Amino acid sequence: MTGARTLRGVLLATVLASPALAGGLRTDFGEQALAQEMARRPIVLLGETHDNAVQHATRAAALRRLLAGGARPAIAFEQFDRERQADIDRARHEAPPAGRTPAEHVMESARAARGWNRSLYRPFVELALEYDVPIVAANLSRADAMRVAMQGFGAVFDDATRQRFALDALPPALLAAHERAVDDGHCNRMPADSLAALARAQIARDLVLAEAIRPHFARGVVLLTGNGHARNDIGIPFFLSEAERAQAITIGLLENDGPDDEWAKRFDVAFGTPVQEREDPCATLPQRR
Repeated sequence: MTGARTLRGVLLATVLASPALAGGLRTDFGEQALAQEMARRPIVLLGETHDNAVQHATRAAALRRLLAGGARPAIAFEQFDRERQADIDRARHEAPPAGRTPAEHVMESARAARGWNRSLYRPFVELALEYDVPIVAANLSRADAMRVAMQGFGAVFDDATRQRFALDALPPALLAAHERAVDDGHCNRMPADSLAALARAQIARDLVLAEAIRPHFARGVVLLTGNGHARNDIGIPFFLSEAERAQAITIGLLENDGPDDEWAKRFDVAFGTPVQEREDPCATLPQRR
């Protein structure tokens, strides 16, 4: 893990100092520009705002361009818990029930957790089936994330994994940055004494996502994931070795009404995208006690 330790030092310095890792927010969001960026490296951490329909449609069109051009990356889903992998593999090789398409059958077998709009991810499953590339269930389940939050990393990860990634001795600055990110993601209304536990859960998700896609690095892989997991400074790249990181590209898709250029610099490439109409997510959250 020497390479990973070197990279972690660079990323930690970024957390402590400045997020400036790349250029500013690009304004040319579209399937061609996105496909060109995805083709630059075999490991693609492709961010998203989970409910943004325009982002999903453009990502699917860009991925189709990539596949039509001859690339055959695995397609990994944050939306599918890792425990569903065997169900997905079985479903893709059996006849779907009457009235169901093969993609619908796989989606149903994947049992995406509540909170995901399955229709937004069906086009990616359809592409995986059409081009016969692996579908990777990549996420840590909500139940396991809660176990990490309440009991620590040892509740989910064995001793070898904890030692390999130094989970019991993570840099304080990394933990603090995750706490800020969790709080910002909850409208800065989370009880202060819950932030450390939720930060641990988020870090555990980053590690599980990294481990899920690692077996596919040689052939290439596109991970569909939230922007928070794709960011360079505290996301999945923290758990990649220096050599792995050199083969990866992180792409943020950021709605135009929010992040500025400094936030965009947390990715190798960041595109500004249209804003999805939605109810105010902060409206139902109580004020911080």
